[in-house]
Amino acid sequence: MPDFDILYEVGPCLAINKPAGLLTQAPRWVDSLERRIKQYLCETEGRPENGYLGIPHRLDRPVSGVILFGKHSRAAHRLSKQIEKREIKKRYWAVVAGSVEPSSGTWIDFMRKIPDVPQGEIVPEDHPDARKGILYYTVLQSVMFRDTPATLLEIELETGRMHQIRLQSSIRGYPILGDAMYGSTIPFDEHFEDERCRSIALHALSISFCDPMTRQPVTLHAPLPETWNHFTPEIDTVS
Repeated sequence: MPDFDILYEVGPCLAINKPAGLLTQAPRWVDSLERRIKQYLCETEGRPENGYLGIPHRLDRPVSGVILFGKHSRAAHRLSKQIEKREIKKRYWAVVAGSVEPSSGTWIDFMRKIPDVPQGEIVPEDHPDARKGILYYTVLQSVMFRDTPATLLEIELETGRMHQIRLQSSIRGYPILGDAMYGSTIPFDEHFEDERCRSIALHALSISFCDPMTRQPVTLHAPLPETWNHFTPEIDTVS
């Protein structure tokens, strides 16, 4: 059995429920989801240990949830095209500090990746490196976490910028729980000495796309990790 959860495997299209704390992609000598999938394909399909695996999009290391892969270049290219044309719909759940108002809305910001640092920042629209980021959010529930008021948000991305959800929520005073990089002072899961192994309260809950080979519409849901069980009142998962 693979050491990850497979949500969908039809032909060359593969969808995984990525655990938090695991890199999507890394050098061969570093543990990553890419490395684990390649090992799985080596054992189940007799592929080379470092054979081709297309990665049309990524999830940040501390983020969990659904992510797509293509076992060959044609499938990966078709998935990438759907992302480029914004035909793939992704829904996220995030638990942020504070009470978000209004109950729904659109966040639009201009951002960039900070040079030589794995982090993003908000910049003026006329900045030469500025890239527009747009997301839509809906407040689902007020929750308590470690005796602190927080808000469960459902988020749909129109754009896919580096650390977009994390950055846009933080800049408004609603950092995602556990996300120390963007201002959270509340740990989300158990304490790991290695901060890179810690998770944050951001989960890629679902994805809707067209299977790159069968052309059939597909919608997948990724179950919430056990770390989300700490909330009171209990959060109902999607059906």
